[in-house]
Amino acid sequence: MDWIEAKQIVSKTKNNQWFGTDYNMNLYRGCHHGCLYCDSRSTCYQIEDFDRIRGKKEAIEKLKKELSGKRLTGVIGTGAMSDPYNQFEATEQLTSRALEIIRDNHFGVAIATKSALVARDVAVLSEISQIAPVIVKMTITTFDETLCRIIEPNVNPTHKRLEAIKVLSNAGIFTGVLMMPILPFINDTQENIINIVNAAAEMGAKFVYPNFGVTLREGNREYLYQVLNRHDPSLVKKYKETFGNQYFCESPNARQLAATFNKLVKDYGLYCKMNEITEAYKWKRESHQLSFFDR
Repeated sequence: MDWIEAKQIVSKTKNNQWFGTDYNMNLYRGCHHGCLYCDSRSTCYQIEDFDRIRGKKEAIEKLKKELSGKRLTGVIGTGAMSDPYNQFEATEQLTSRALEIIRDNHFGVAIATKSALVARDVAVLSEISQIAPVIVKMTITTFDETLCRIIEPNVNPTHKRLEAIKVLSNAGIFTGVLMMPILPFINDTQENIINIVNAAAEMGAKFVYPNFGVTLREGNREYLYQVLNRHDPSLVKKYKETFGNQYFCESPNARQLAATFNKLVKDYGLYCKMNEITEAYKWKRESHQLSFFDR
């Protein structure tokens, strides 16, 4: 793994609508997952050689300084531009050490990942949850392991990610599924939606947040077509004819999929709306705090 200079590790979010995060944290640059749909490949982000992971020099020391100097605490989101649990995290442990600093400075954390390695840090996440909000969002796009190897070639198998959800949930961590993207003509089936929601509920997930489509713009659109062309050139033609160059490409099955999904999450009592999920994981912390002082 290469190392790069970084002026800043944590930045203030422009708004906190995305799961109520107040800050963004990126300890790495680039990602090895190879997901054919990744928006971070978009030209607008100007990430060269995106498939090569680079760690940020002195990230832990800089994080200590940045958090200790902030007047207001809040929830730190990580995983938006690069997975905090990439293949090098097992040995480098930048994310693990960062969580300890987040705990020591009384910040909360919102993690988005596609890696079962997040379960390794269950102890420190539990400690953070005693003093601040914690949410772990595990991305699962397909229940079919064979399809997973095509659209997310270097990601932990779906069943491994589900097992990680169970570990975290059993420890009391507010954990759930980002069921996105649902790719038109690829994984947008009733069977896939039903299997993911059923498995999430079985593993103790508190929420499933869906997106019945995919965003495409310059950079990631071309990569998607390049990969699809190797497996089924007819899909590339179908995408171009159906969506052209539009940004959001909604599944033609979206309405039916949403109806099935909504019934399932209601039956299981799972959260599925952004505001409800955000309120729930933050209220979990507040209600714990209230019960502590009521003793």
